[in-house]
This record gives sequence, structure tokens and C-alpha cells, in this order.
Amino acid sequence: MEAMEVDSPVEIQEGGSRRPQAAVAGQAENANAPLVISDSGSSTEVEDEEHDNNGGQAAARPPPRLPATWAFSQRAVSRTAATPSAARGAPMRRRVRQGLRVHYPSQTAAPSRGFPDFLLRAPAASVAEPESGSTTEVSESDEEDGAVEAGGEEGASAAVLPVDPAPPTISHLNASIYHTQPQDVSSANPSSAAENERTENRHQGAKLASVLSSLSEESERDNCTICFEAWTTAGEHRLSALRCGHLFGYTCIQRWLKAQGSAAKCPQCNKKAKRSDIVLLYAPKLRALDNSEEESLKKSLEQEQSLRRKAELESAQYKLKLQVVTSRYGQVEQELQELRSLMAQAGRSSVPSSSSGSAVLLGLTQRQEGSRKAQYSFSKAILVSQAGGCRVLSYCEPLSCLLASQPSPQATLVPGCGVKKVSVVNMKASQYVPIHSKQIRGLSFNRQNDSLLLSAALDNTIKLTSLLTNTVVQTYNAGKPVWSCCWCLDNSNYIYAGLSNGSVLVYDTRDTTTHVQELQPLRSRCPVASLCYVPRAASSSFPCGGLIAGSLEGGCFWEQVSEATYRPHVLPLETAGCTDIQVETESRHCLVTYRPGRSNPSLRCVLMALNRTPQQDSSQLPNCSCSPVQTFSAGSSCKLLTKNAVFKSPDGVGTLVCAGDEASNSTMVWDASSGSLLQKLPADLPVLDISPFAMNGEHFLASLTEKMLKLYRWE
Repeated sequence: MEAMEVDSPVEIQEGGSRRPQAAVAGQAENANAPLVISDSGSSTEVEDEEHDNNGGQAAARPPPRLPATWAFSQRAVSRTAATPSAARGAPMRRRVRQGLRVHYPSQTAAPSRGFPDFLLRAPAASVAEPESGSTTEVSESDEEDGAVEAGGEEGASAAVLPVDPAPPTISHLNASIYHTQPQDVSSANPSSAAENERTENRHQGAKLASVLSSLSEESERDNCTICFEAWTTAGEHRLSALRCGHLFGYTCIQRWLKAQGSAAKCPQCNKKAKRSDIVLLYAPKLRALDNSEEESLKKSLEQEQSLRRKAELESAQYKLKLQVVTSRYGQVEQELQELRSLMAQAGRSSVPSSSSGSAVLLGLTQRQEGSRKAQYSFSKAILVSQAGGCRVLSYCEPLSCLLASQPSPQATLVPGCGVKKVSVVNMKASQYVPIHSKQIRGLSFNRQNDSLLLSAALDNTIKLTSLLTNTVVQTYNAGKPVWSCCWCLDNSNYIYAGLSNGSVLVYDTRDTTTHVQELQPLRSRCPVASLCYVPRAASSSFPCGGLIAGSLEGGCFWEQVSEATYRPHVLPLETAGCTDIQVETESRHCLVTYRPGRSNPSLRCVLMALNRTPQQDSSQLPNCSCSPVQTFSAGSSCKLLTKNAVFKSPDGVGTLVCAGDEASNSTMVWDASSGSLLQKLPADLPVLDISPFAMNGEHFLASLTEKMLKLYRWE
């Protein structure tokens, strides 16, 4: 085996000059004695031929210059202190091991003790720094001519130290790391100077360790966790991933799974994996953003929103119950006052007190039982159209008559469609008023009590008809079939028309030419099946006014900010099957009807409370929405776009919900506060529209079928 030579350690003198440790030892007497270096793992002993050839004297040529760093100088001092033991004249022999003589930057094995390698390779401030990535190798001739001495540390082996530049990533630390040795070596207090130097070295080492840890963490992100080498974008070690999502080099993870066989697992998460799970990734620059905090904030926001919706729902339910309790309290208080007056009258009369008291209690009990059992009872059925074709229904309060749309009874003489007047005074149908040329889809009255009827039809027009003269006074051509219409209850000069393409046209009755504004649909262009206006109110939960437009794929609330400005708010409704939306203006509730579907096989009427989110800052606009309060289920059939009703109970206690059930050909009446079914009013055909009204202090309910109009009285 070829004998390898080892350069002797050197001491860094003040000012950056170097000399062999033999000179530091005070030029010992046996400086030319053979040098023996122990190696625990080698069995080869070689005489120092270079020493014999040179006559047993150390060569005058010094070893290559090494960086004057504080780390290396500390080692040099420790070796210098141990040199006298080797200069006592004892024969020295050198034992070396064959191996590499130059340390390259690509080697990852760190020394077992001492400072990092790049500190020993870093150039001093006075030494010119070579180009980045270059290494300086000591030649054989320099080794043979250099003097070799043994260090005082047990088991240490000297190696040729390459002079490399500091890594580019820590070039900004050179100024703080590379300190020269103290100038005043012969200080009066050497122990305190050494202590200060050791303290300073510890501080610099801690700072360096923190920087290195951060750099290593950044570098590990782009390295394969199996071989700790950077993955590539092409070739055998290209970037790949397992089904669990962890990244590796392709060859490394392939060998890993092949070596483990059938029990192969991911090296990081220990999930089961196989070779077919390896997926090649095409990422020239892979960088993942840490959005864990953002996701946690989103999750907490969703939780807060769900809790808020739940609180709003509970608040709406409690408000509804509060209305019921308040009404019952007022009724009980009134009965108490009546009872007190009756007791006072009984006390003044000559009838014995026991009989008078029992009579009063009996009368009060009968009154309470009558109030509890009050309900709708059938009053009369009126034939509207013998041929059928009735569609919508409305009540004209000034004339005390119901208006039902129907085809012309004399189609040959007067073609088209119109309305049939039904007087609720004598419960008889009176006369027919022709209006449109095609089927009528909407009827509406304003609050002015001027008997002016707004109608919408599939003949692309909306018309204003005076029922006092039975003539059409204004016609607007919308250009498309009109499915619904309504009045603005805050300003009677404006009317709305819902078209078949999802748009809503705003008309001014003072302008007889065309519409003044068009509200474009936000989602799909489904026909606007229902339009209803919510007037402004002093309610804290929903004070704003606007238009609710309902289509087959949801609803939208157009908040009227000013006379000509509308702000849209998409209502959180189901995206399919919405057939009708009606509003109860006093309690600020709306009734949404859904036809049967795959998820819900029955007709559903959902009572929702309108609410408005308060404005948190000037940049965020308030949001108008609705939340469900009660759900009412009916039959499993809904082939027609029926219209339902939500209104205050005739006895002033709570709210009633009425809807037509095609499966049983009846009208369902529910109590909105409890959700219980109160009545089921039979009809011979499916109920298409429902209209509650009051006349002379009596309350009625009218239900319209294709041919008949049925009236029910509240008793």
C-alpha cells in the first residue's frame, strides 16, 4: 500500500503570517526526529523517507497558507501547547492511512468535533478570495518539503485543508465571523483576555448556528427526504409524489418501495403505498404557500356565520312567538276587563251572587271556546268560467269585488282574455272586462283606492285598467312575455313587470312611452314567476324597502336605495323548484313555495324572516337576506305554478299560511307560530290562487280553481 503523507498543523501568527509548530515549540532540540502519528484503523507503518532524504532536518519551505480564522487559531494554540512532549528526544515514527487529501465542498459528512468545515476554508481578511466554487489543493512537492509535527490532541489526524471561499449564502456573515487575533499578546492579564475571547466566540457561534439552521430549513424544502439531494425537473431523480402527497425523487421512492415489497409505506407518513401510486410532477418551480392560518380563519368565520344564522333563526322564531303571546295577552286583558264589568253589574243586580257569578263564568267560557274553535267555514261556490282557463285572483277593496282572470266567454265576438267581477256583497258574478289578447299571469292593486288594476299577460304587454269605467287607460309594450307584475307601495307612480328572460322592467305611470329602468338578472335567465314589493318600515330587523323577484332558480331582493337606484341582494334560497314568493308586510316575513323534487318528494312552503346585516364600516355595504322559520309540507304533486298566501290571522293572534294542494284538491291552512295544520278546505279542482280579504268587519278566504271560486267565512 502506498504511503500517504500528512501536512503538519501550523500556527497562525499575529498579522496573518504562519509558521510550523516546531518553531512555536521554541526550536526544540530534537526537531529533526521522526514524527509518529497514531491511526487507530491503519496497520501500515512507513518511515519518513522525506525526512531521511533531507538529512533529518525540517524543510525550510513552509506549508501552504491557511486562513487566519479564530477557529483554526484556537486549534493551533492547543497543538502548540502539546509540542514540547514531542521534542524531548524520543524517536518518532509516522503512521498514515491512505485516503483523500483534499476536502471538497460537496462532501456532506461533518467532522466529529470542532467548527464547521467552511470556517476552516474561509479566507482571511488579508487573503485574496478565489472565485466561487473553486478549491485549492496542496501539491505533493509542497507536502514533501514541509515540516511535520505531531499535535497534542489524542486520536486527531491532520489533513490538508483546502482554501475555499465562504458559501455565497453566508457571505454577509464574513465581516462578523472573521476576527483577527488580539494585537496585544503580552497583555498583563492573559486569563481575562482569553475569557473575553471565548465569550465572544460563543456569541458568534450561536449567531452562526441560528443562521445555519434557517438556511438548512430552507434548503430542505427542495430536497428529497430519502437521499437529501435536490430533486430535478427531468431525468431519473425528477420530482414525483405518492398518493398521500409527499414529494421524493423518482429513483429514490421507486427503490424504497421495491425494497419494502408488499409492506411498502411512505417514508414520511407511513401510509400504505405501492409503485403504481408514484406520480411524476411537472413543476419547473415548485413553491407552496403556507395558508394554514388563512384556512383556520376561514373555518372560524364559517362557524361564526353558522352560529349567527342560527341565532337569527331563533330570534325570528322568538319574535313570532312574542307576537302571539302579546296578542293573547291583549285578548286576556280585554276579557278580564269584561269580567270585572260583569261582576260589577252582577253586584248591583238583585240576582243572587252565586247564580250571577256562574252565569258570567259560563258566558266567558263559551266565549273562550268560541275563540279557540274559530276557523274558516264554507260560505259559497261561484262559477266563473264554464270552459275553464282561470288563472289568478285579486281583491278590489273600493268596489268590494273579487277579480278572476279568465278567457273571453264570447271568443268569436270578443277574443282574448280579461277579468270576471264577483261581488262579495251579494256573492254573485257580475260582468266580464276584456283586457289582453293572451293569458293573464298577474293582477295587482295599489294603495290609492282608485280602482286602477295592473295586469300582466303573455301578449308582451302590461296594462292599467280602470274598473270604474271598465276600460284600459294605459298600455306598455315590454317586448317579451310578462309573467308577473306589482305596484311600488312606497311610490304609486312606479310599477314593475317581470319578463320571461329574467329581467324586471321599471315603469313610470307619468311616462307613457317606455320603461325607465331595467333590472338585469344576476344568475340565470329564468322567467320571473312572482313579484312582490316590500314597503319601508320602522322595523329594526328589516327597515328597507324594495322588490322581491322570484324565479324557478331562486330569488333576489332589489333594495330601493333611491328613487332610481336599486341594489341587488341574492336571497339564500334553493336553486331549483321555486314556484312562488309572497310577502306579509307587517311581520316582514315571506313565504317561499318549492315544488316536489328528488330530495324532497312533497310540496313545501317555507316561511322566512327577512333580515338585514348591520353596516360594520363605511366600505362594507349592509346585506339583506332571509332565514327560514317554519316549513309546511303538502302533497306530492305540483304541476301548475300556483300562488299561495301568508297573512295575519283574522282573530289578530299570529300568522296564517295558506297553500293549494294538488294531490288532494284542497286548500291547506297552517298556523305559522306552531307549524300545525289547522284546516283542510276541500275543492273539486286544484287550487291555483288564494286571496284573503275583509268586508264589514268580517274576514273571508277566497280560493280559485280553473272554473270555480269558493268563499270561506271566518267564524
